[in-house]
Amino acid sequence: MDAPSERPDRPSEPKLVAKLRARQEQHRRRGRIYRALFVVAGLVVLAAGIAMLALPGPAFVVIPIGLAILSLEFAWAEHLLERALVKGEDAKRKAAAATPAQKALSAAAVVLGIAAAIAAALVWDIPFLPV
Repeated sequence: MDAPSERPDRPSEPKLVAKLRARQEQHRRRGRIYRALFVVAGLVVLAAGIAMLALPGPAFVVIPIGLAILSLEFAWAEHLLERALVKGEDAKRKAAAATPAQKALSAAAVVLGIAAAIAAALVWDIPFLPV
């Protein structure tokens, strides 16, 4: 993969990507069995994260962890993880730059969504807690 200085089209990469690149060198010096177990662990964590997209759980935390583990071995996982981290940094920057009106509208939308869920539960007699 290209060195970060050879990528003029990309803004500065997230700190986690730089740490990951440093960790890759150490990882590649390990034995084959250790590396194979690392790949299996990464696949299990990634599969669990993907399952959490449909099941309850923190999918958007678990999937990047699985990708981080796999990115020590595979360029495709490194690319996906880097893209996800860059998108996360962009979202963080946009959220910080939101105007007070945008923040108020977002809060109002959340409150209205919660109110709609409560109203639907009351109207359609949906229990709040399973009994």
